[in-house]
Amino acid sequence: MQISEFNKQYPFTLKQSLVWGEMDAFQHLNNVAYFRLFESVRIAYFEKLGVLDIMQSQNLGPILHSTDCRYRIPLVYPDELLLGACVSRIEYDRYEISHAIFSLKNQKLAANGNGLIVCYDYNKDEKAKVPADLIKSILNFQDECKPELINLEQARN
Repeated sequence: MQISEFNKQYPFTLKQSLVWGEMDAFQHLNNVAYFRLFESVRIAYFEKLGVLDIMQSQNLGPILHSTDCRYRIPLVYPDELLLGACVSRIEYDRYEISHAIFSLKNQKLAANGNGLIVCYDYNKDEKAKVPADLIKSILNFQDECKPELINLEQARN
């Protein structure tokens, strides 16, 4: 994957330096660190989309249900990384974020994965419908990679 394709597939990006302390005994970035990088870009994207504002005003927030990672190349210090995120699917009470890590030193995709986010109502202690204003924010920001919309009016069993 070229960087131009990466930027098209992941409309939200964040540049970050690889940290020496995240290296492991096998002389590459520790596997756990990839999930921290995914978390960093996910939270920054939440801020951009207004998720944290919705959480404060409506007491609705994101809960990470599950996440995965496909390691493609080992990352080795020093390196500059481009972290990417894109909401790929929205359902009634959940949405999926695709994450990726691009090595600027190697000019290659280093890892990619997904995070399933469940919308949670902290007042009622239960899952909640994804707010319409969040869906609108996602659709407005993601011009070229529109998410798949599934059963927005009906909860999963």
